Amino acid sequence: MRLTERPLARAERGGAAPNYAPARRGARHRSLAVALLALLAAGGCTQTSRMHTGSIKPQGTAAREATPARDPATMTAGQLDGALRIYGASYERDPKNRDVGLAYASALQSAGRNDQSLAVMQQVAISHPKDREVLGAYGKALAAAGDLPRALETVRRAQTPDRPDWRLLSAEGAILDQLGQPDKARVLYQKALTLEPNEPSILSNYGMSQLLANDLKGAEATLARAAAQPGADPRVRQNLALAIGLQGRFGEAETIASNVLSPEEAQANVAYLRQMLSQRNTWGELENEGRG
Repeated sequence: MRLTERPLARAERGGAAPNYAPARRGARHRSLAVALLALLAAGGCTQTSRMHTGSIKPQGTAAREATPARDPATMTAGQLDGALRIYGASYERDPKNRDVGLAYASALQSAGRNDQSLAVMQQVAISHPKDREVLGAYGKALAAAGDLPRALETVRRAQTPDRPDWRLLSAEGAILDQLGQPDKARVLYQKALTLEPNEPSILSNYGMSQLLANDLKGAEATLARAAAQPGADPRVRQNLALAIGLQGRFGEAETIASNVLSPEEAQANVAYLRQMLSQRNTWGELENEGRG
């Protein structure tokens, strides 16, 4: 639930949420949910990322040397800028290095530099055209850059029916969620969980899918389950804090967010969420849409 610095700037650039024409109630309901998550600096991605495929862990020597001490998703703007300089220098020295490219692209996404992240992943995919993890990350970069049809095509092309990859199933589900196909998305999350039970990144995507559908209690339960798993990414707790904060339990949300952010950042995030909900009453509008 990272709402400070870069995410706030993104909300300012986007201006006020658009007025959606009262055509189909379901479509408008979902559009309002997406608008809310955009204001909250969603992705990866859900870091209220709606496409959470797990953290990239560089393997090669150059990649290990470039690895920051903290996950980019939990860094301040200054820390992330420093990490990007390190990753960028390693990438310039060896642009074909798979692990450096993956890590650099992931960090760029955390900084909101989605077009540059996509450019990096395009080069990595050219050098490693049959690597399923690379193709999955390329699909994620396409989704972050807003090209959802190509993202879906890329992720599906990376999948092999005889040896299905749970990461790709989860990533495909997250893309389908963004395309407005939550039922199909949840089938894929269930398949992914069959292959990798209690995997926190799958549960995080599932929980954010429920959040988009205005099922706040269900989202909280799923995200709490995800956060309780060993090795859960810090972004899972941020997503859980978001689900709780949207129910008005701001103190609890701040406590959870403080586990992965500095106290100042957590307090600023919750203050922003509280202000947004009180001024725009966005979630109240969602609830009215659901009852209408």
